[in-house]
Amino acid sequence: MRKPAATKPAKRVKPKAVTKPAEPAMDVAVGRRIRDLRRVRQFSLETVAARTSLSIGFLSQIERGLSSPSLRVLATLADVLGVGIAALFGASPSADGTSDQVVTRGLQRPELKLWRTGVSKQLLSPASADNKLNLFLVHLEPGGSTGDELYTHDGEEAGLVLEGEMMLTVDSETWSLKTGDSFRFASRRPHRFSNPAEDAKAVVLWVNCVTG
Repeated sequence: MRKPAATKPAKRVKPKAVTKPAEPAMDVAVGRRIRDLRRVRQFSLETVAARTSLSIGFLSQIERGLSSPSLRVLATLADVLGVGIAALFGASPSADGTSDQVVTRGLQRPELKLWRTGVSKQLLSPASADNKLNLFLVHLEPGGSTGDELYTHDGEEAGLVLEGEMMLTVDSETWSLKTGDSFRFASRRPHRFSNPAEDAKAVVLWVNCVTG
């Protein structure tokens, strides 16, 4: 009888190295900007904690890039630091916050990516800590949202839905906004927003104006 051919041992497949996501680097950058703004204003962590009702430990984690803050938390911190949320984009702020930049090129847009919540904001206007009016391009991943809790901050805001659908809640009323729909409201009115779609991103042109 003919002997069966010998079976070659199966080759062991070396597992591929798992690449860590790059998003936490954004947390580090945002934390540094918050720390720099706090130091420019000569605020202690204790002072900021008292004015935001956030714990000192949590604030320290944010500044060290160990925690990813929500948009609500960032808006609260920006209020206490006396800036618009756009001050958290780009380079560290100068002492006077001034900037002479007029144009922002498409490939140079600073971005704030809140990767845990599926929200990212590209700053379309030049970055400066003292800007009162700022223009953003907001991207909402499927299911992305600012969270279940309503939040407030200084200023006014308005926007235009460019792609997809966005659910916007202001006070106790909620609207479904689709491509071409627009909105405006005072930012001191409690609000939140989200993308209800399961498979489509929403893109919103968003304006924030800091008053006072």
